Amino acid sequence: MVYFENEYAEVTHRIELISKIEPKLLSYTLINSYPHDSKAYTQGLEFHRDTLYEGTGNGAGNATGVKGISSLRKTNFKTGEVYKKIEYPEIIFGEGITILNNKVYQLTWQNGFGFIYDADNFTEIKRFNYSKRIQGWGLCNDGKMLYQSDGTEKIYMLNPETMLIESNINVYSGANKIKSVNELEWINGKIYGNIYQKDAIAVINPSNGEVEAVLYLGDLKKLVTLHPDIDVLNGIAYNPKSNTIFVTGKNWDKLFEIKVD
Repeated sequence: MVYFENEYAEVTHRIELISKIEPKLLSYTLINSYPHDSKAYTQGLEFHRDTLYEGTGNGAGNATGVKGISSLRKTNFKTGEVYKKIEYPEIIFGEGITILNNKVYQLTWQNGFGFIYDADNFTEIKRFNYSKRIQGWGLCNDGKMLYQSDGTEKIYMLNPETMLIESNINVYSGANKIKSVNELEWINGKIYGNIYQKDAIAVINPSNGEVEAVLYLGDLKKLVTLHPDIDVLNGIAYNPKSNTIFVTGKNWDKLFEIKVD
């Protein structure tokens, strides 16, 4: 069991300050760690048929300021081997991904459009324009609808055929909006969302946007090799075969498998 008394007190104190209804603080067990490309600026992470798919951006390094190349890739999560990869020109900043009906949907940050690919061979099926002037951050699906975050407190529901926004929810805790909702993952009827620049994942009720629980993961960063380009926690992938969650961060050299207790 991973349990840190000091961190528990700190996170609980922050929750009490912003919420009338206190979300549960979840604990977890660290199952394993695997190699991860330290040059992958992780924006989206998802399992499909036991293969890990990852979308990356071209964020500048913290110290060097050198940009990378955005990509879509599928990998062997145990070894870090990249089976297949698409790379974009620097003008395209890749963001979150999700997979539905054997199609990979990938957002871009400020380009105003996204991509749809065949999940097997990465053949581009089409591109779609955002139906509203918003940014692209995170993406997940419930088997029918897509859910997109835009860096605010909003999560939009999109029709996967038309890519039009049909509705949205506001993410909140008590009476307070929770902004900077980033990478998303649908897990057992809930949306797990990274909060940008925070070492925690919010467990969100998709029907009303309420944060029901918090998963604090700040201690995982202590296990990552430090280097100038390392950045924040980002990337959530649920593996239904093992009932475990895989998490990483931007330019982290490790991918962690955890089990939420």
